Amino acid sequence: MQGPIRVTPRASGLALYVEADTLQSRRKLGDSPLGLAWAFLPGKSDLRVGLILVGLGRCIAMNGLAGGDNEYCAILVAINSILQIVLFAPLAVFFIRVISGETGISDISYEVVTISVGIPLAAAIIMRFTLRITAGPAWYERVFLRFVAPWSLIGLLYTIIVLFASQGCQVAHQLVSVIRVAAPLVVYFASIFCITLFITYRLCFKYPLAVTKSFTASSNNFELAIAVAVATFGPDSDQALASTIGPLIEVPVLGLVYLMRLIRKRWNWKA
Repeated sequence: MQGPIRVTPRASGLALYVEADTLQSRRKLGDSPLGLAWAFLPGKSDLRVGLILVGLGRCIAMNGLAGGDNEYCAILVAINSILQIVLFAPLAVFFIRVISGETGISDISYEVVTISVGIPLAAAIIMRFTLRITAGPAWYERVFLRFVAPWSLIGLLYTIIVLFASQGCQVAHQLVSVIRVAAPLVVYFASIFCITLFITYRLCFKYPLAVTKSFTASSNNFELAIAVAVATFGPDSDQALASTIGPLIEVPVLGLVYLMRLIRKRWNWKA
């Protein structure tokens, strides 16, 4: 079992820098006239709005499967969750209404964001500290986490199945739109992931920290995007359809996990 890895100030600083830098990149993804959304969806304003919502959400993707650092992952989860609770709604309105000039949206409900992000974050914090105090850190790390860890992947797959079941009709009848939405997400994920991985490698970060940061910087919280899109525009809207395409990108990412393990061995990347 991998022991705890010390998260250095340099790693924490890089995390905050990439969070801010990636936020600017996501603006280009979903909003700027030179961004990927406008390049792939020039005449589809509703799909662009859904893509903006996906781009604003941050997530942790396949960290454990790729051999990432769980302690560092927990720090990033907390940072991302707090930033999303505070900034997701105003940034969504700012990017969609002010910069893009889209109509048909007056506000993004803080209630939806809080329920989707705040409640799970609070539950995780309470459970972590309660179990570590009552049962002890050793039991928490060796027993509880080992029991809970597989359920995260099961939950992800279950969520994807339910989402596609609810949007299956629209996906089947709008395959061209699905491909056009998926294309900028693929380009964005690949570019941000490779850039972040290269930077962390050149800075001599250990593999667990590097892979955790790379997956985090490039992945999306599609569950939050779908919840906001459905609550704001309705379940049958094009915005909801665009946000549903996020899981299409998450599934192929599973293959990247095995690629990272191969790179780790080939580059002799120290843990």
